[in-house]
Amino acid sequence: MDDNKPRIAVLISGAGSNLQALIDATKAGILKAEIALVVSSKGKAYGLERAAAEDIETMVFKNKKYPSPEEAGRDLVAKLRERRIDYIALAGFLSLLPVAVVRAFRNHIVNIHPALLPKYGGKGMYGRHVHEAVLASGDKESGPSVHLVDEIYDNGKVLEQAKVPVRSDDTPDTLAARVLEQEHKLYPRVMQKLINGEYALD
Repeated sequence: MDDNKPRIAVLISGAGSNLQALIDATKAGILKAEIALVVSSKGKAYGLERAAAEDIETMVFKNKKYPSPEEAGRDLVAKLRERRIDYIALAGFLSLLPVAVVRAFRNHIVNIHPALLPKYGGKGMYGRHVHEAVLASGDKESGPSVHLVDEIYDNGKVLEQAKVPVRSDDTPDTLAARVLEQEHKLYPRVMQKLINGEYALD
């Protein structure tokens, strides 16, 4: 533990490949921060195993386990505060973040989305669904967007994007693979710039 480094909580729901990219970036000195906590909305997410392999504390958080969304939010804020979390990175976290968390960490929460927002965002637009929509549209390019998180799915200010050409023979899987490769490069870099205060925030 390094008390001088910002502490990041990464929220996941699945395999956690972007979590791994952030972990690797901290080891390489690209991201000068500590991944201090991994929170999953699913108890069997492979990302939890990635975290355990790095001796990172893990936690399963499910909104439905609480009497109300408000109580869920208050409890998660308390747990994040207890662990002195400075920033939150959503990495394939499929639940809508409780309002209390968004308000407590305003401008300190980012998400990575596998399309060029504001297109192909919103409820239900995640994973393969996004790439299918891009291909169906006939768009010539796609790519990840890193954006600030607010109370609405995929709605916050876009900080940076990386463009990926869409090929005529692409399938959702081939497009997803190329976008994911760019996600892994983009996310740690944007996190570091956010920590450095390089973005104009509202």
